[in-house]
Amino acid sequence: MAKYGYIGAVPTQSSSSNTGLFNMTDVFKLIEAGQWALQTIDVSYLVIAGGGGTLNSPYFSGSSGGGGAGGYRNSYASETSGRNSSTESPLTLATGTNYTLTIGSGGSANATQGSDSVFSTITSTGGGRGSGGSGGAGGGGAFQNGGGSGTANQGFDGSSGAGGSPYYGGGGGGAGGAGSDSGPDGDGGSGLYSSITGSSVPRAGGGGGGTEGNASFVQGGVGGGGNGGGNSSSGQNGTVNTGGGAGGAGGPNIANGRSGGSGIVILRYPNTVSITVGAGLTSSTATDGSDKVTTFTAGSDTVSFA
Repeated sequence: MAKYGYIGAVPTQSSSSNTGLFNMTDVFKLIEAGQWALQTIDVSYLVIAGGGGTLNSPYFSGSSGGGGAGGYRNSYASETSGRNSSTESPLTLATGTNYTLTIGSGGSANATQGSDSVFSTITSTGGGRGSGGSGGAGGGGAFQNGGGSGTANQGFDGSSGAGGSPYYGGGGGGAGGAGSDSGPDGDGGSGLYSSITGSSVPRAGGGGGGTEGNASFVQGGVGGGGNGGGNSSSGQNGTVNTGGGAGGAGGPNIANGRSGGSGIVILRYPNTVSITVGAGLTSSTATDGSDKVTTFTAGSDTVSFA
């Protein structure tokens, strides 16, 4: 190993830390010897996309399906990720580097798919539109149509609607369960609970399908899924910042569709680390034990750590 040129205190090195002023030749030699401490941190994440919207026109004579939940990806502790899959691995990120972060919006009330949420290399897919759209979780089918497909490790399928008397739309899929097709009500699929913030919170529930066989609302999935509409009534919006799917409208006269809930990104990292958040993002940071938790609720920009 070369003798190190330095100013001030003699530089020291090991596989876990380096101090002092090194020239580039010395740095390369230390990296080759496995003795240069790379400046990285491990960041756990919960990334949820926007939920799917539901039908906003009298296209069907029966009832419309619920919107699918936004895709759900989780790397915190040993918690379940979307579609009841295994926990993902936290990201190992370099300090001083900008990473893209985007919060997906919910699908609009003309049955559009939710928008993707992104953090670094992690993308969660927007929830499927009501009445059969595929996405992070699939939208429920209209009264005589099949449900949409969910995405592996993100969300479940939507259920089929049913024709006949009464007509009903299928429930949208959730992160933790498929939409129901046990008419005359098509309940939304359940979401999943996460304690990444320090408290257990359910998110990414599917929207309930609309029905003409019941005057009351049809249950949306736990975790922000909007209730489906009863006979000749509108459903409900998905809850903001949960990725919940919108509720479908009840027949026989289709009322207005509804919007899916916007997504959310939550990052957990050591409290010795500071975060810089771009002006285009809305966020808040809290401390839980030995970690910081930053929650992003809107916008798109970059973040970096130091």
